[in-house]
Amino acid sequence: MDDCKLCYTVAFATIVPVFYYLFKKFNTHAMCTTNTKLDGKTVIITGANTGIGKETAIDLARRGATVVMACRDLNRGEKALEEVKNLSGSQKIFLRILDLASLKSINNFSSNFIKEFDELHILINNAGVMMCPHWKTEDGFEMQFGVNHLGHFALTNLLLKHMIKTKGRVINVSSMVYAFGDINFDDINSEKSYNKIKAYSQSKLANILFTRELQNKLGNSNITTYSLHPGAIKSDLQRHVFYLQFLPRFLGVKNAIEGAQTTIYCATKEGLEEHAGKYFKECQVTTCCHKAFNDLTQLKKLWEISEKLTGVAYPL
Repeated sequence: MDDCKLCYTVAFATIVPVFYYLFKKFNTHAMCTTNTKLDGKTVIITGANTGIGKETAIDLARRGATVVMACRDLNRGEKALEEVKNLSGSQKIFLRILDLASLKSINNFSSNFIKEFDELHILINNAGVMMCPHWKTEDGFEMQFGVNHLGHFALTNLLLKHMIKTKGRVINVSSMVYAFGDINFDDINSEKSYNKIKAYSQSKLANILFTRELQNKLGNSNITTYSLHPGAIKSDLQRHVFYLQFLPRFLGVKNAIEGAQTTIYCATKEGLEEHAGKYFKECQVTTCCHKAFNDLTQLKKLWEISEKLTGVAYPL
């Protein structure tokens, strides 16, 4: 065998086992195995027209839940609504317009929901914006912090009274990039400088801290809260980050069905109350490594500034 053929043989013999190891290591995605039925339960899912939000809607509708798909875009929402109905076999699915970049829209959605539906059992704050240009919401907030955190903060607090008698759950979809974030209280809306990665990380950390502090406030009430990392997923969320759309499966990238599993787990797992306020990934509770998670000063400071910016206070 000549030197070139020998090199190719050695390289192939080395690379194949490495790729196989990486594929096995990063592609053991946990699947939710609960068989909980949700007949008589009402669920709101924000951003339910695409990705893991749509897959979550399909799963919970199959379990018998009345599902309200809270979406920003009417045309995309109507198309997704028909898909969810067809795939779930349920007709108890409704589309309602919600723009999390608008406090006016959030208030309108909440007041109309309360008039239309008697109770709310599960609120899944799933919608998000990822690493977009330096845009602002209708109310002047940096887009990622405004949509991912402030919008869901306002929505949740406006709906809490409607959940208090239902033993309800609030589920906040975060991301493992929270670990790279800090809450920049001196420039929380990135007015002095803007870094799209830092802004995204800040918003995802805010999701987790909001979950923690909301549970602190709720105490032993009927409502419990959970935050989660769904995994790295190929979805519309990555449309502003070109290179992320080409990440290979062997690096652990999930499809939308796989990415929805931890959300579904947090929505349906019975007896989860003992883990209220905690952070989940791969369908199990895990440790949030950020120092702010147990920092009561930061938790309260983020809550206070969120109330001030949104004009929405804790109602219970």
